[in-house]
Amino acid sequence: MKEVHDYEKDLASIRSMMERSAKFISLSGLSGVLAGIYALAGATAAYFVAHYPVSPLDYRIYSIRESDTFFKLLIIATIVLVASITTGVILSKRKAEKHGLKFWTPSSRMLMTNLAIPLVAGGIFVLIMLFTGHFGLAAPGTLLFYGLALIHGSSNTFDEIRYLGFSEIILGLISAALPGYGLIFWALGFGVLHIVYGTIMYNKYDK
Repeated sequence: MKEVHDYEKDLASIRSMMERSAKFISLSGLSGVLAGIYALAGATAAYFVAHYPVSPLDYRIYSIRESDTFFKLLIIATIVLVASITTGVILSKRKAEKHGLKFWTPSSRMLMTNLAIPLVAGGIFVLIMLFTGHFGLAAPGTLLFYGLALIHGSSNTFDEIRYLGFSEIILGLISAALPGYGLIFWALGFGVLHIVYGTIMYNKYDK
């Protein structure tokens, strides 16, 4: 006859199996760290395109009006986005294979769907703001919608993603109140926070 601790082990095993099927647990913490590094590199490139030689810590009181500068910044942002997504997919697939798990599952599909809805809506909204001259709210808009996307998708993955989402929203709101520091807040949100949370997740789940 089974003892109490045997039943506890069985329940823990069942709970673990249910969590694996309901949540995408192959998300790589290292990909978050690398995404943060890409973002900091992109912010540095954007500084030299749009700010230099003015100090990045100086409050920006003028908007970007030159079309070539505007499109250069869009190209930088696109490169950072594509590099981050590609790295995330590759490292998460590698992590899934390492643990004998499937990468493309109902939980991963649900995660992608939950992330995509706010991200696509936010991306279109930010582009509309840029093309209508509301440059000061572009950086806060990306942070806010990204934070909402993370919170929306966090039910399908690790809890740290939800906390990252709240952090992005807080930064986005502060950035909206101080639009002249948009590049700094963008670097903090997509660069520093990604590195911090990615490191936490790597140490907690990847090793």
